[in-house]
Parts: sequence; structure tokens; C-alpha cells
Amino acid sequence: MEPLESAADVVHPEVRAHISSLVSALGGTSAEDDGNYQLGDDALEVLRDLKRWIRFYDEKTNRMDVARCIYEANLIEGDLLPILRTWPENAMDNKFRSRIALACFELMVPLTWPIDWDKERMTVNHHRHLPVLELAQVQYKRAIINFDGARILHAAVRAALPAMALPIGDRTARDQGVIKLVLFFLRNMASITPPPNGKYKGDESQVSRSAIIDAFSYQDIFHVLLMLSSNMGEDFRTEDTTVMDIIYHLVKRVDSEKLFMNEQQLNTAKATELSALMSKESAMLQSHNRKGATRHNRFGTMIWVKRDDGKMSSLSGQDALADAAVRNQKMDEIKKFKPPRRARKDNQNERDLGPPVKLNARANDQLRKFVDEFLDSGFNPLFQHIRKTIDREAPHLLQHHRRQFFYLVAWFLEAERVRRKVKKPNRKESADISSFQLVAGVLNQEMFITLSRALQESYDMKDWTELTAVMRCFTQILLTVQEMAESANEDDEQIAENVLSRLFYEESAHDAIANIIKTYKDQGFDYLDASTELVHNFLRILEAYSKQNVDMQVRSRKRTRRKKKQAAKEGGDEEEAVLDDSADDEEAAERTSKERKFDFHKYSTRFAPQGVIDTFIRFTKYYRDLTDTQLKRAHRYFYRLAFKQDMSVMLFRVDIIHLLYNMIKGPNALEKSSSMFKDWEELVKQILRKCTKKIQERPELIIEMLFSKLQGTAFYLEYGHERQTTSKSQRKPAAELEFKHTEERDEQVAIAVGALLDKNGSEHISWVRQVLSDAESERRAWTAAADAKRDAEAMFGDDPAITDTEPKTPPVFSVKPDGTERRTAIFKNAHLRLLMKLSGMQLMGPASEETPESLWIIPGTISADQLKDTIHFINQAEFSPPTFEDGFLAEHKLKRKAAPKKKAAFDDEEDADDDGFLDDETLFPAGGPTARKLADEKKKPKKTRRRRKANNTVELDDSVVEEKVRKRREKELEKARKIKSALYVRDGDDEFDSDEDEAFFAREREIAARAKKAAESAREPTLLPKKRKSTAVSDVSDEDEEEEEEEQGDLSLARRILSSQEGGESDTDDTPVDLSDGEARKRRRVSVEERDGDNDADMDVDIITKMAEMQDDDGEETTQVVVTRRPRVRGGFIMDSDDDE
Repeated sequence: MEPLESAADVVHPEVRAHISSLVSALGGTSAEDDGNYQLGDDALEVLRDLKRWIRFYDEKTNRMDVARCIYEANLIEGDLLPILRTWPENAMDNKFRSRIALACFELMVPLTWPIDWDKERMTVNHHRHLPVLELAQVQYKRAIINFDGARILHAAVRAALPAMALPIGDRTARDQGVIKLVLFFLRNMASITPPPNGKYKGDESQVSRSAIIDAFSYQDIFHVLLMLSSNMGEDFRTEDTTVMDIIYHLVKRVDSEKLFMNEQQLNTAKATELSALMSKESAMLQSHNRKGATRHNRFGTMIWVKRDDGKMSSLSGQDALADAAVRNQKMDEIKKFKPPRRARKDNQNERDLGPPVKLNARANDQLRKFVDEFLDSGFNPLFQHIRKTIDREAPHLLQHHRRQFFYLVAWFLEAERVRRKVKKPNRKESADISSFQLVAGVLNQEMFITLSRALQESYDMKDWTELTAVMRCFTQILLTVQEMAESANEDDEQIAENVLSRLFYEESAHDAIANIIKTYKDQGFDYLDASTELVHNFLRILEAYSKQNVDMQVRSRKRTRRKKKQAAKEGGDEEEAVLDDSADDEEAAERTSKERKFDFHKYSTRFAPQGVIDTFIRFTKYYRDLTDTQLKRAHRYFYRLAFKQDMSVMLFRVDIIHLLYNMIKGPNALEKSSSMFKDWEELVKQILRKCTKKIQERPELIIEMLFSKLQGTAFYLEYGHERQTTSKSQRKPAAELEFKHTEERDEQVAIAVGALLDKNGSEHISWVRQVLSDAESERRAWTAAADAKRDAEAMFGDDPAITDTEPKTPPVFSVKPDGTERRTAIFKNAHLRLLMKLSGMQLMGPASEETPESLWIIPGTISADQLKDTIHFINQAEFSPPTFEDGFLAEHKLKRKAAPKKKAAFDDEEDADDDGFLDDETLFPAGGPTARKLADEKKKPKKTRRRRKANNTVELDDSVVEEKVRKRREKELEKARKIKSALYVRDGDDEFDSDEDEAFFAREREIAARAKKAAESAREPTLLPKKRKSTAVSDVSDEDEEEEEEEQGDLSLARRILSSQEGGESDTDDTPVDLSDGEARKRRRVSVEERDGDNDADMDVDIITKMAEMQDDDGEETTQVVVTRRPRVRGGFIMDSDDDE
């Protein structure tokens, strides 16, 4: 009785009394029936009452009292499992036993539901009960999967078989609820694990992964999972995430390489692993014996060490007497700065993943067979359907399902590659059949889009656990495609070529990978391992692919904005720089995409900054615990950086050199038996050699070794000079000017000359006049020569059609600047360019390609008289400059000419069929003429925009990210709450016999007739009061009324217990349930309706007739009766109508 007395302090005694009485009324062991379990008279109702207590007390009030009482009453092991034993496997036609079994599972599912350790929602009751209930769930799992009397998991599947056998179109909501209930039960059994802090005192082998795999195999659960997976999307739809959840908890952290080993290979691998551990242990013992503590240490030791500079340092401890290396290490530890660190938050997702799993030989063989069959039949249907569920964000999809999806895709792709490797020597594959087709469902374009979006979203939302799973999935897809490319099958090679082109086509994926590896901080070793693995394989495969495809193209999507550009200052003053009016029409930013040639060498330099190097250095610091594959990954990166990219200077930092030296020569160096020791030794030797050589060349490197290096600093240290950069931007000519108002030509020339005089440009005016004078003289000489030739032909009678081969217009006159300054002024002085154009000069060639060396001409269409008139206008304006009113200058009469609009280059991804519908009204809606802007309209205030980063990504503020994460967490909690509340299958659908059905439908016909009669009478105009409420007509049987009274009595008892806890707030430290009279009556009505849903042996159908007639001031208008029938719901999930109260 001691446990009960101690528990009475944390659970209300009246709640405990009711739960104990219900458990006692359920039944017990019969002495007369050879110790078999004997059900009570009202066993089914007792089970339903217990279910209601869990639902309406624990879940609605967020307490765990009922679950605690059920655990202490030993309900599952003492009652539910013996009850399920009384349901024989060949008694499928016994409806009563089936109902009892289903009610038992309805109790076991919420009792074994995964515990949510959400500290933001936990109360004092949670801290009291959750540690006990966590251990209770482990005991439930041990009892269920090791129960000798019956196969409990198999019994759960038998309870759902009638619903599964129905076609998906014929299943009711109740059938769907039964299927989900059983799948949730299997998920709970697979997910329950002992607490990580070692509080479980029982035999963990009975609840280990091997035990649950053995139970799934023995009780035929693997066959059910294979059937559901292979038929996903056809016979099953919303069960996809639950099936994936079960498989995830079966295979997570299982080594796929060991999974496909036979027993002999597995024993060899274990022996090798054991010998490696023993060698490490012996090395540690030798180091301890040589430098460890002795019995003389009790006296203490202090020694003086003379340093190179002649100063003395004191060290304590006898281990300093051993050798110089230990003394130097102790001195380094003394002067090492260790900043304070905050404790890492306990991540529920990381805790869910758990440590690596060791399977016994039996479980290893059983899981291998399941994985083989799943890859052959269920992989593509299941994961294709889940990918579609993720894309459409289905209501039953939770956040952790995305992480599980990417983790499982990566795990099964790796398993498929290992399986191919194992079976390759033993089989001869046909040229027409490839095992890669078994995983083709995750190697299509839709999967790559989902993967890229998840990569970017998880990085932006700082969901590091999901990002780790996405990176692992990306890596395994790359490795699988690479293996396809190296296969002997020609079709596989072509498919691999196509897949790689799609993977590497989007530049956004390239940018995301470079940013992820560069911004590592303290996300944990799993994240570090996944990011370095992705970068290693991505660069390696991308390099090989770019070498094979020299003309490789990538699509870059950048955000462009039509800005208002400032006028060039060289051509005029600040007032001249009028903003382009056309820019107001293009305020919105657009995503433009363009293709460009890919340069791997340029892209690889993005992995040379100090942030990426620091990430790999932090990964290399675990060298004592890394595998040979991981050591090879770090080695290849440093080799690429130092020798392929010639950026070894980035490694010349004191801590990096110290780490590399200790890896080879330090006290805790790499094991020489490692296969990577020779490679690392050679790499470190070459890096140190380059470092010493570089110090001799540039002694300033000694100072720079204390700091991280920027790219410019590294380039200078490597080559001895700064990087020579050339501007790729083409010089643009001066802005083109135009007159604000329509003016005569002489006035235009006068304004242009006046503007030049105001800018002290008289020498430009003289040059233009000289050029025009020379052109006039040349034109007049050409005209005289043409006239003389024509007169001679007329005198000698020659045929003009034969002799007239000369052009009718004079040749063009080339405008030649008289010096470099003039050439620059022609290119940059806007007022000079305006005067030249007014004089008839033109640019030779397109304006977009104009350079300072471009040629200007006077075309032949300009006559000598026109040139003379222009010279006259220039002379007149120069000697008598124009004047304007109100002190305006000539330049005030000018404005910048509007630039021609250019459309952004978008990818045309629309259907070609749309080209024939350009005259559609939707494209040209009626609305009058387009509003045009006035030339001299007032400028609108400029809108302020947020600055974007150079890589075209918006860096979200931490507060914004936290707010998004909080909203997403609330959404996930609401989804999870709805999913859990849908566990309770409505009872009573299967309790109708034929007589009751006939009586029910007779009442239905009678109600329908009365409703029809009421609707016909309502069609006649009837005046009603203006604010009359709608009336409701309901048909409730006497049996229902009696049932309501009984259930209302049960609920009043539960509410009385809840209300009685107001005075016991100090005992439970929880917020009491306090309801006003109106709220209590409202709760009572809602609860009674739900109880009717639970016990719908005689379900009532209410015909609600709403009669409301609206009158105007004269009272003439009337409205007809609206008849609304509430549909009869038979079974399924209980609707959460009381959640909104």
C-alpha cells in the first residue's frame, strides 16, 4: 500500500476511487474456470467509461491523473491482455468479442501515445506524472510484445481486417478510424524506448529494437506493412504518414552495411571492431601506466621549467616529470582561454533519433528480409504518395513527417546500393532489367523540386534536424545516380546523365550548399557530418560531370528591380540629372532567370573562405573517433584547397598547424594501423613544408598566422601582389537630352548654345562651327562638280541612263575630333551631343554599342544650305545669348529623355496553346484608356525598400524566425491534437440488428413526410413577427431520453469531481476548472450530444426547420421557409465540437 499512499498526494482521491471502481467492475480471474479471465456484466460500458475519463479528464484538462491511476491499477497487464486472450483467432464472426477487443485497443492507444516533453506547455502535474508514465509505457511494451497467451499485435490487425478488406470507396469514416487506430497502436509499440538516462531497471533486451523486430516478424506485422505500402494511393491514402512512421522507428540508426551481411561476415565485422577497441584500450592503459598517478602523488610535486627566452615557469604534478611533450601540453592547458558556454537545449528531434542500434543475428535476418521485400514492392508507391502529401501540405501531415521522409529515402537508397554490391558477384543482371527502377520514384524532377525547397526552407527556418535529413537525402541521391552512371547498363547511364543535368542545372542548389557549409556554428556532430559529406560528394561528382560536359549550363535566378538611375555628372550639373520617368512604371521587383556557362574552378573558390575551412577543421578535431571514410573526406578537402586551388595560405594558422601536427606526431596521434594514416602523414608533411618555405619568402606571414585570412590577404601572401581587377562594366555615354516644350529650330539651337556657354564650353561651339563650315565647303564643291558633269553630258549628247552612275546624294562627311579631350567631351558632354544632333550630325552604328572611339558623321541628306543656316543660328546665339524670365537658365529648358522600356527576360514556361488567345477579354479587360503620365508631372515620393544581400537572399532577423517557428509549432500542436482526438471510434454503428434498422428507417420516413408537409405549408405567404427566432423540430425517442438522463448523471459526477478540485488547488498545483452556470449548461448540452454520438444504438436525426420572414417598413415582403436537414452520421471519428468551448 505504500505506492498508493504516496501517489494519493498527487492524484485526487475521488478520481482514484472512480478509476479503481471501474477497473474492478471490468472483470477478473475466475477460480471456477481454470484461472481464465471472466468479463463483468457491463464490461463494454466500463471500457467506454474509462475511455471517456481519459478523453474528458486527462486530455481536455491537460492532466495525467487518470493515466497514472490506470497504471497503478495494472489495467493493461492485469485486465486488457487477458481479455484479448479470450478472443480466439478463428472467432472472427463473434461481434461482441470484436467490439470488446476494439475497445481494449482504444484504451491502449492513448496510454501508449508518445509523450511530448514540451516545456512550454508542461505543468506541475506533467513533471509529477511523466517520468512515471514514461517507465509505465516501457512496461506496457514489454508486456504486449512478450505476452504468451495471445499474439496481441496480430489481434490488433485482426480488429482492422474487416475495414481493410472493403474498397476505399465503400469505407465509412468509422472504418477509416479503425484502420488508423490499429496503425497508431503499431506505431506506439515501435516508438517506445527506455529513457536515455538509465532509469529503467528491467531487462532492456525485452524492449529493444531486436525484440520489436522479432515480434513484428512473428506476428505477421511485416506482411501488413508491405501490403499497405504497395497499395498506397490506390486502396489507402491518408495512412501513408503512419506507415512511414512505423518503418522509421524500425530502421532508424541501423547500419545498412551490417544489415546485408551474412552471419559469418557479421561475426568477422564484430571481431574486427572488438580488436580495434581493445587496441585503443591497451594504448590508453600504456599511456596511463607511463604518465598516470602513483602512490607518491600524495606528496605533491612542483617543478620549474626554463623556456627558450630564459624565463621560468612553474608546473605542478608528477606527470610533468615524464617528458617534454607533457610539460608543453600542461603549459598550453594553463594559458588556454576557455570562454563560458551555455548548456545546449535538449532537442526532442535529436532525442527521437537515438544512439546507433545493435541488432542480434535473428533480428538482423528478419529486418533484412523485410527491407528486401519493401524495396522490391513498396518503396516507390509509398514514397511517391508521401512526396505528394508533402507538396500539397495535407492536414494529417506533421512537421516531423518531413524529416522522417527525407531520412528514410536516404536510408533505403543506401540500403539499395549495399544490396546491389552484395548481390553483384552472385548474379548476372539482364540488360533490360535494372534494380534502379525499384527506387526510381525518388529520382524524378518532382522529387528534386521538393528536395531543393526543403533544403532552403529548413535552412531559412534554422530547423537543423530537418536540414540534416535533407542533406543526407541529397547525398544518397548523388551517390545512387553516380552508381547508375558507372553501371554497364546503357539505359541507366542515359538516365543518370539526365538526372545529373537536372540536379546541377539550378544555381540555387549550388548557392544553398555553399552557404550551409560556411555558416556552421554549433548544430551538433550529426549536422557537421552530413554537411561535410554533402559538400565532398557534391564537389567530386560536379567536377567529373563538368569535365565530361564542357558546355554545361546553369540557370541563375536573380531578383532585378527597375531603378531610377542618376544622370552622369560629367555631362552636366546636378539639376540636369533628372530621373527617368519610365522607372515609375517598373517599381515591382521581378525574378529573372538566365542561363550561363558553368565554371567549376570559379565555383570551387566558394569553398575556400575561412568559414568553410573552420567547419572542416572542427570536423577534423574528432579524428580519434572518425572512420576511415570520414578521414578521407577531410583529407580530400584539404588536398583540394592546398594543391588544386593553390590556397594553402588559408591553412597557415597556428591552431590549424598545431592540429595537423598532433594528428601525426602528437601524444594522441592517429593509429598507424589506420588505412588513412599514410595519406594524412604525407599531406601534413607537404603543408608544413610549404608553410616554412612561405615564411622564408614573406616574413610577415608570422604575424598573419595568428589570424584568419580574407581572400585578398591570402592572395597577397601567396603571390606577393594584390589581385588585379578589371571593371567589366562598359562606359556609358552621356544622357540624351530633349526640350521640355516644343520650340522652333533656331530657338533650340540657341538654348543648346546658351547651355554650353553657361558651362564655359565656347571652345566646343567653335569646334562645331568649324566642322559645319568644312562640311558646307565640301558639299558645295561636290554640288558644283555634279552640275559641271551634268552640263558636259548634255553638251556631248551622252545617254544619261548609261553615264549617270554617281549617287544623287553627296557622300557622308566624317566628323573627326581634334584631340583626346574633344573625343571625351563628345562621349560625356550631354549639351555638346545635343548641339551636334541639332546640327545634323549622327552616330555611326547602334547607340547601345557606342564607345568613345565611335564615329560621328553628317549624312548626305543634309544640304549645304541647311548647314549654312545652322552656322548662322550658332553665330547669332553665341553673340546674343538667349535670356529667360524669372532668372531661368538655358539648361532649365532641357530634361533627360525617357529611356526605352526593356522587359525582363523570363523563361517561357507557359503552354504554347495560350498563343491563340491573345484577344481574350481576360487579357484586355474593359476599363477605358490607359492613364498616361504628364511630362512635367510632380515626382512621387520615393518608396523605401529593404536592401538585399549580394547573393539575392533575404536574411531573416532572429526575431522573425522565432515568430515563424512559434506559429509553426502552434499549428503542429493543433494538428496533433486533432489527430489524437480522432482516435476514438464512435461506437454503436455495428450494434444495429435488422429489426432496429427497420425501426430506424421507419422513423426516418415519418420524419421526412412531416418535413415535406411543413415545407409545403410554408410556401404560403405568412406574416411573422419581425424578430422571431427560428424554431426547431426534433424527434427523440423515449429510449434516447432515458439514455441521455443516465449519461448526464455520469457526466455530472465527473464535473462535480472537477469542480471539487477548486479547493484542492494547493494539492495539485494546477489551474482548477471553473465554469459559470451558463458555460456549464452549454458544456452539458454539448457533452450529451457527443454521448449520443458514442452510444448511437438509436441515432436521432433532427430536422431543423428555419422560418424567418423579413419585412420592410410597410411589412409587405415575406420570405419562404428554409428547410435544412442535418445528415445522419454513422460512426467514424468524433467531431471536436467541444474544443471550441
